[in-house]
Amino acid sequence: MPEPSDQELLAKIGLSEQKIKETLKNKVVTANLRTAILAAEDVGSSNGALLYHLASKIKAQVAQHIALIAAYVGQGKLDSTLRIDAALEYLLSNPGGPVDKGKLEVAAGVGVVVTPEQIENAVEEAIEKHKSALLEKRYQCNMGQIMLDARAKLSKWVDGKALRNEVDLQVLNLLGPKTEEDLNPKQSDKKASKPPKEKKPEKSNKEEAPVEKLSMAEFLKTKVFFHKPGENHKTEGYVLTEKTKDLLNEHIKLTGGKVRTRFPPEPNGILHIGHAKAININFGYASAHGGICFLRYDDTNPEKEEEKFFVGIKDMVEWLGYTPYKITHSSDYFEQLYLWAVELIKRDLAYVCHQRADELKGFNPPPSPYRNRPIDESLQLFEDMKNGKIGEGEATLRMKITLEEGKQDPVAYRIKFVPHHRTGDEWCIYPTYDYTHCLCDSIEHITHSLCTKEFQSRRSSYYWLCNSLDVYCPVQWEYGRLNINYTVVSKRKIAKLIEEQIVSDWDDPRLFTLTALRRRGFPSEAINNFCAQMGLTGAQVVVDPQALDASVRDVLNVTAPRCMAVLEPLAIHITNFPSNSPIECLVPDFPNEPNKGSHKVPFAKDLFIESSDFKQEPEKGYRRLAPGQSVGLRHTGYVISLKKVVTDSAGRISKLEVECVDANTVEKPKAWIHWVSNPVKIEVRLYDRLFQHKNPEDSNEVPGGFLSDCNRDSLTKVAALADSSVRNAKVYDKFQFERLGFFSVDPDSTKGQLVFNRTVTLKEDSGKV
Repeated sequence: MPEPSDQELLAKIGLSEQKIKETLKNKVVTANLRTAILAAEDVGSSNGALLYHLASKIKAQVAQHIALIAAYVGQGKLDSTLRIDAALEYLLSNPGGPVDKGKLEVAAGVGVVVTPEQIENAVEEAIEKHKSALLEKRYQCNMGQIMLDARAKLSKWVDGKALRNEVDLQVLNLLGPKTEEDLNPKQSDKKASKPPKEKKPEKSNKEEAPVEKLSMAEFLKTKVFFHKPGENHKTEGYVLTEKTKDLLNEHIKLTGGKVRTRFPPEPNGILHIGHAKAININFGYASAHGGICFLRYDDTNPEKEEEKFFVGIKDMVEWLGYTPYKITHSSDYFEQLYLWAVELIKRDLAYVCHQRADELKGFNPPPSPYRNRPIDESLQLFEDMKNGKIGEGEATLRMKITLEEGKQDPVAYRIKFVPHHRTGDEWCIYPTYDYTHCLCDSIEHITHSLCTKEFQSRRSSYYWLCNSLDVYCPVQWEYGRLNINYTVVSKRKIAKLIEEQIVSDWDDPRLFTLTALRRRGFPSEAINNFCAQMGLTGAQVVVDPQALDASVRDVLNVTAPRCMAVLEPLAIHITNFPSNSPIECLVPDFPNEPNKGSHKVPFAKDLFIESSDFKQEPEKGYRRLAPGQSVGLRHTGYVISLKKVVTDSAGRISKLEVECVDANTVEKPKAWIHWVSNPVKIEVRLYDRLFQHKNPEDSNEVPGGFLSDCNRDSLTKVAALADSSVRNAKVYDKFQFERLGFFSVDPDSTKGQLVFNRTVTLKEDSGKV
């Protein structure tokens, strides 16, 4: 007799034609259902829903037991989704080895019966407890609480529907049928006395709902749900072996059940904004859950590693506010990694291959003719590789596994006759990322190996390698990368920008390296908040720089004290200045929070304003100083009006002569402008976008290559004037120059010359940074 088709089996458990079509689209659920239905034998619409629940809920790591659970369903021993879920939870909690059916049945409540009499007695007690409230409020009484009190006296396996029916029956016996008043309850006097709520005005189409802004710690604690330490085996796709349970028990004993993460950068370049997300997720998740995070340098490529990169990475991690539990290096474990490689060969899971690198390029490289060479031969060749007897590029050690992307037998070790910055000439073979990453995670007993989405294709090799060596296997979780438009972050491309003298160095404020952002004045808190707002999903996040700028403004608005500066000074002489000497004016550091302090600045008869704050021939709507139009001077209490325009020999305005009056004695001016008197000379650097297109690396957008897309006028240096409050400012001190933007002291500053970078403008500007 031919086997029934999938469609026939699904119809057998009572699925509708539409539900069958939907289910057949999911190959995994369909395969699970087929196994479950055949194993259950006695099936129909009565238990079909339970089998469907089983097939859709069971996880891959215990899917081999689906026939066992289905048989229990067919026998009526697992007669509710509650019991099935308990059985699946037992299997997940007891990975590896044969199933102890006795313990499984206890965990799932097999054979536990809650009789109608037990339900009746429990409900009677609950009704008696709430009798007075029932008689007073009748059917408006909280029936849910009665259900909870009754359930508390029964086994957790009680049928919820039977319990509800018994509550309804006993309440009916006590109160009788519902009256018209029960069906249409009147408002209480208290409620009736309340005036009706005013209808809120409808939002306009343009108005947007406020966006919840969480700190990184709040976000990772309340919005991100990974597995609990020690429950690795419950995560989707985790591979179980007979040793999994024992290894997890040893892991919990060693770690105390703490969250353990790691940030594993390669020390061959400067970190960029994308790394900020990785730092925040790894260090932040551990911190939010009372755990620890390692800073591990993945130093397996000695050709490209430099000391300045090691120092720079640690500096940026600490700048973002995180302290590593321990700083480690992949090279710390070179000896153990080598011994494990030998073990893989002994288990016939790795071999020495002589195919050249160019032979392995492309999507379908030819299979290695050396894959099945004798184990002893590979052991000897690997020893020769280690001892420098084989030339660079002439041999590699490859693992016998095919990755999700189809790549076959990834390389585990290659030969490089290059001294290592830590181990010197001790090694001439170096492990690859595919080999090193998961094993270092295992050595450090990492609970959550958090990495970007492109490493998803390596997850199978991650689990395979740990399990092949019978060592503790962490869980790999992937998230989407963070990318910013109008920039490049590639180390090679930034190096080219430096070489072409388009930018000064890795920390040029027009770049999006973390050192560049710090130099430009971005607070670390703003970067962390920005990363939190980007969320944690599998999708790649690509945003314009304005999104980051907005986070920066939010922080600087409450942390950067106000002061006054003019970028294009225009001299002013007050002909009737009310004092023989300068007047001290009090300027609040934060106008909306007076208790946060203030500073004093001199107000003298000679001062400077922005040249744009005066026009001899103003256009309609111009509100600042002009012939016949006065303007106020901020923080002085005085209003000035033009008396004379002084020009030089070329006819350019060199000075304005004005008169001042007490603001309380004249009509309120249309505008108040900033100014400086007895100022400090400063240099201000104004930055524009470095690239003109969103994706300068896209050959369709920029056919001439990313260098051709550079804005050669992206830096403007201005000789400016600032009030005296900035005189003792230190590198990275931040200020809001009134009406101009937020500025930060640059490391190029000297004792006699302060240099300020404009961090962001006061309002969003599509081009300026």
